[in-house]
Amino acid sequence: MVRIQRRRLLASCLCITATVFLLVTLQVMVELGKFEKKGFQSSGLQDGHTKMEEAPAHLNAFLKKEALTFNRKRKWELDSYPIMLWWSPLTGETGRLGHCGADACFFTINRTYLHHHMTKAFLFYGTDFNIDSLPLPRKAHHDWALFHEESPKNNYKLFHKPVITLFNYTATFSRHSHLPLTTQYLEGIEVLKSLRYLVPLQSKNKLRKSLAPLVYVQSDCDPPSDRDSYVHELMTYIEVDSYGECLRNKDLPQQLKNPASMDADGFHRIIAQYKFILAFENAVCDDYITEKFWRPLKLGVVPVYYGSPSIADWLPSNKSAILVSEFSHPRELASYIRQLDSDDRLYEAYVEWKLKGEISNQRLLTALRERKWGVQDVNQDNYIDAFECMVCTNVWDNIRLQEKGLPPKRWKAEDTHLSCPEPTVFAFSPFRRPSLNALRKMWISSFEQSKKEAQALRW
Repeated sequence: MVRIQRRRLLASCLCITATVFLLVTLQVMVELGKFEKKGFQSSGLQDGHTKMEEAPAHLNAFLKKEALTFNRKRKWELDSYPIMLWWSPLTGETGRLGHCGADACFFTINRTYLHHHMTKAFLFYGTDFNIDSLPLPRKAHHDWALFHEESPKNNYKLFHKPVITLFNYTATFSRHSHLPLTTQYLEGIEVLKSLRYLVPLQSKNKLRKSLAPLVYVQSDCDPPSDRDSYVHELMTYIEVDSYGECLRNKDLPQQLKNPASMDADGFHRIIAQYKFILAFENAVCDDYITEKFWRPLKLGVVPVYYGSPSIADWLPSNKSAILVSEFSHPRELASYIRQLDSDDRLYEAYVEWKLKGEISNQRLLTALRERKWGVQDVNQDNYIDAFECMVCTNVWDNIRLQEKGLPPKRWKAEDTHLSCPEPTVFAFSPFRRPSLNALRKMWISSFEQSKKEAQALRW
């Protein structure tokens, strides 16, 4: 009996011990669960995925207070810096404090700052400039600044005196602009001197068995310069390989047919095989010079140029391009090119500057040395940054003058800051295409209509 009681007592003890052990284990597991849950919430990670946890209710008031403080701080900042309002949404930035040397300005596309007392300047991108949507009435302390590097066909209104003189500051392709962008398509002197793509003349002479002396690559057909009419006429006197959509008689490899491929190595090597290239701009304006001119110079091809009447001021050397304006008719130009094509000595005179690496044009050298922006150079500001800082710095200069009780300096654009004549057509027989005549009339009528609109704006 005693033995049975001892066994029952031992069993009870074991049961109690087991129960206590289970209770303790359960409590430990609960606490561990709480700890792990807390740990997961803190890290924001559950099952390997990021989870954004809502802030606890007791923090809401604190966060709102912090937001209010931030807004007050931002308001204080805006009261301390001039606001530069991009009226054209070019940059897409809703708000950025930009530093320009020792000065700083707040740049934004947010039009709610239109009436803010710190708004000092409005920045316009020429292609988007619309006289029906302007920040009017214009206040005396509001400066207007124009950035326009594009062809005049994008917005003819800007090329009339009543409109261009609305602006205080300009950044255009004209050398007379406050921030000239004439060399916007030229990275620097070294790319002009580079022999990377240069094909020796002996090789080019052998390639002439399968290639024409001239190459033409355009896919923007029938622009205001009427270049396709000229090239079409030229083709009746000399062979031209035309790869683009305009007057195409030869195809590029499939991978190079996209217009974006014109900066591709493969495209450059095809063009570099030719002796001459027809480098015709889409518009005829002083200092409007695009990659159509600079690209062949970089590749070691002689450009046959039509476009800017002031192009002679920007040639690397006196004999580095053939100017269409010096020939009265495509027939004469064709005869001259055939002469150069058959005489190596005459041809080499046009590439001698590149072979020797000598740039004799001091205007070009000075412009590249003194410009305040770079092209495809991560170590320099781009021209939009330079434009913004030009306006910002000038605004600050006037603020400091007024603080000293002095009158502000007034900047104003002149009609020379964008100078383009009315589009014209070549006198010789044009294409027999109704569509071309319609396009010609369109460009001329567009120019005339823009002149009327420009005049109406100042009435």
